[in-house]
Amino acid sequence: MIRFQETPRPRQKLATRVLHSASGMDARTGASSIPLYQASTFHHASLENPPEYDYTRSGNPTRQALEDTIAELEGGVRGFAFSSGMAAISCAFMLLSKGDHVICSEDVYGGTYRLLTAILGRMGIETTFVDATDLDRLKAARQPNTRAVFLETPSNPTLKITDIAAVAEWARKHGLLTMLDNTFMTPCLQRPIELGIDIVVHSATKFLGGHSDVLAGLAVVANEKLGQELKYLQNALGGVLGVQDSWLLMRGMKTLLARMEFAERNARRLADWLTQQSSVARVYYPGLPEHPGRAIHERQSQGYGAIVSFDVGSGERARQVLDRVTVPLVAVSLGAVESILSYPALMSHAAMPREVRLQRGIGDGLLRYSVGLEAVEDLIADLEQALDAG
Repeated sequence: MIRFQETPRPRQKLATRVLHSASGMDARTGASSIPLYQASTFHHASLENPPEYDYTRSGNPTRQALEDTIAELEGGVRGFAFSSGMAAISCAFMLLSKGDHVICSEDVYGGTYRLLTAILGRMGIETTFVDATDLDRLKAARQPNTRAVFLETPSNPTLKITDIAAVAEWARKHGLLTMLDNTFMTPCLQRPIELGIDIVVHSATKFLGGHSDVLAGLAVVANEKLGQELKYLQNALGGVLGVQDSWLLMRGMKTLLARMEFAERNARRLADWLTQQSSVARVYYPGLPEHPGRAIHERQSQGYGAIVSFDVGSGERARQVLDRVTVPLVAVSLGAVESILSYPALMSHAAMPREVRLQRGIGDGLLRYSVGLEAVEDLIADLEQALDAG
């Protein structure tokens, strides 16, 4: 059996574990990174004693190192790597069956909304979208066939904050499965399993990868029973992450904490500056004193993150800003070393009907800024000229 950590260690700080987890030194050779086991199949020396790995869809040593790493960082018992964030979320929802009901954060990522409404809906799995910041509303949405609760906090893109521990405690009392998308925070800033969540999912394409060069999804479970169930589904559905991408993702994760700390400092300054601009109608960032969920967020997280959303009042104004900026990429995605400015109405939430978007506060003037590692003075100057041009 391949073991990536041969020597037990005392519990270490996250900054150390990011570098010296299962994705660190190869215990067999002393190599400074885990090898790429570029193999689709593995030799059976004995049919009576099959090898640990037999076929890469079912398991691969390189992917296993990544899966062990994210489980360690999230505080879960098992991790799973998928070909995209939506593949991870989709696999988690396959734990449900026809006739089940889901309660979901109302301003969820557009791809998750599409999965729940257009795909799972026709498979007989119903969803009620609620303002998950209001625990009473969430509780009122429970039906006799409710099976799961799916959360985003901070939510995408309006950065609403849900009380994770309170929802998890209530869900546990009623036998509900809890799932949470931790893409925005990463385990560096928020560890939902430690607050009672059953399954944590990530679009690892974003902050975990960090370099806009890999497409990946991750999931972590809180107990072994869920681990066995999700492992079965991962193997049966087959949406696993390839070996090359697993290695790239592990390399990106080694600088995760340093990147998150730098990007968050930039985001705080950018958010503060945006609040002072008369041309900006509203700024969404959990680190702002006026954010309604700030106290809850500070109780359950170790930082505010690197995503700042702001509303410039209209779709026309938003397009003017997008046309004028020169530093950030104008693109889908987020969480990279370079800043990325997105237009949710036509990008991340294009799958959500306009009237639904507006009900959830995702207006035509809303922009989402994923703050990168550039000099923040350049980010501010660039945005200033783009806003002034309107």
